[in-house]
Amino acid sequence: MSFESVKAHFKQWNREDDVMEFETLTATVEQAADTIGVIPARIAKTLSFRGEGEKAILIVAAGDAKIDNKKFRHTFGFKARMLTPDEVLEQTGHVIGGVCPFGLKNEMDVYLDVSMKRFETLFPACGSPNSAIELTCDELFQYSFAKGWVDVCKGWEEAGFRETVVVNNDRL
Repeated sequence: MSFESVKAHFKQWNREDDVMEFETLTATVEQAADTIGVIPARIAKTLSFRGEGEKAILIVAAGDAKIDNKKFRHTFGFKARMLTPDEVLEQTGHVIGGVCPFGLKNEMDVYLDVSMKRFETLFPACGSPNSAIELTCDELFQYSFAKGWVDVCKGWEEAGFRETVVVNNDRL
């Protein structure tokens, strides 16, 4: 049902036919990158955290980014605590491996991490462990009804630099 709720979500922009369904798994960043044929950093992963009270929040970040606990606490005012798989399903309506900020079961605050801004397009999941859609950052912001851009991740700046060095064949 989750995949269908995401397709229905994209119908309001006539983008439901752009949702891709694959024969192979896209449940992890690596699987998605292999299936789609892009570097792992271009996979937009959605992470679920306990918010204040009963409400959970979603952070969408580049595939090579990791949550920085200090930045997270400074931004949101509470410790980063991820939801359990059962809580993720209950809050989002999506199973782990297909979690995305679209077609959500409950209204949730969605934030986009700046780690994604270095790419023209990214590939978030679409409610199942074998789906994705290609979106620009602006589209991702619009379609997810994001509250804003945040800087709560680490590790991606260094990874991006290494990719540049390899691409340009430069040595420092």
